[in-house]
Amino acid sequence: MMTALKLGNKNIFSDGDTVYIIAEIGQNHQGNFNTAKEMISEAKRIGCDCVKFQKSCLPAKFSETALKRPYISENSFGKTYGEHKEFLEFSETQYRELKIYANSVGIDFTASAMDEISLDFLNELNVPFIKIGSGDANNVLLLRKAAKMDTPLIVSTGMQTSETIEKIVDIMQQSNKTNYALMHCVSSYPTDPDDCFLEMITRLKERYPNIVIGYSGHEKGIEISKAAVLIGARIIERHFTLDNNQRGSDHKCSLEPHEFGSLVNEIKTLEKLRTLNKEQIMDLLGHQKIIELALKEIKLRTILPSEIQCKSKLGKSIVVTKHLEAGNILKICDICIKVSEPNGISAEYFDSVLGKLIAADVNEDSPLTWRHISI
Repeated sequence: MMTALKLGNKNIFSDGDTVYIIAEIGQNHQGNFNTAKEMISEAKRIGCDCVKFQKSCLPAKFSETALKRPYISENSFGKTYGEHKEFLEFSETQYRELKIYANSVGIDFTASAMDEISLDFLNELNVPFIKIGSGDANNVLLLRKAAKMDTPLIVSTGMQTSETIEKIVDIMQQSNKTNYALMHCVSSYPTDPDDCFLEMITRLKERYPNIVIGYSGHEKGIEISKAAVLIGARIIERHFTLDNNQRGSDHKCSLEPHEFGSLVNEIKTLEKLRTLNKEQIMDLLGHQKIIELALKEIKLRTILPSEIQCKSKLGKSIVVTKHLEAGNILKICDICIKVSEPNGISAEYFDSVLGKLIAADVNEDSPLTWRHISI
């Protein structure tokens, strides 16, 4: 008997007929606590199972230079990227209040853990599951820590390769963690239909038959997300907004309440059909060109050209924790994983650089690059 992934009050099976629906509020509340509460109420009204936010401890997630870089953009809420993020970040007390409010209206409440401090906080908050976003799907330190917790995990796989997805599963197995799901995701905002590659859901289900596979979509509209359910996704996450025209890059790939409500209603019907093949999906959804593009063939996951912008802005790098001098051997206490400016060695190489000889001095809180180490 296949074991269920328990998310809130729902039991989700990898090949079951129930889909768990997450409204990703993220930071679409514009830093306004009352707006966040309104969004929670709306998500409940339209039938979502869960609202999800994004929790960061900024100095733990970003290097100092990343926080201090100027952020001149129509989407900015501050002069620097740090000021911008600070404006949009809720405190731990506000998170506790929002969770109480969500419980009172009858909807699950959680967040993405963007760093180890936030992971500990969310675990202590006793949320139904913790999300590991695409930006941390190669963050081996965060994954290892999360894998040791009893709380269920949902891990998105945007900006990753089939190799790094395999490493996620290995990390979970090393801690005997079974209560987690993998989400097919493309980190491009909004995602073009021909970059959606919904067949990755099939590939993931074939490779990991005992793991619940979901879809976190950043495309416009709801048709591709409906196709994701029909191809086998058992968790659907979409960004949620009260108004697509608000300031912020996420709003344009988010669903407003009327559109998200339509998706929820459609899923209630489609989830009972189980998994269909491409031809059946095309027949059912009316042979739309966008569905045909989204269903094109894919064998292995690679980082897509459309994801490079997000990876360079928010991908995690190896950063040094103190000033390191040439001639020393790199130890685990010398490095951590953060968003850095500029980018350093990508986070998935954390284990590979340990024990290497430091070839050039590196300043505290600076990214480690390949020129800093003797290979």
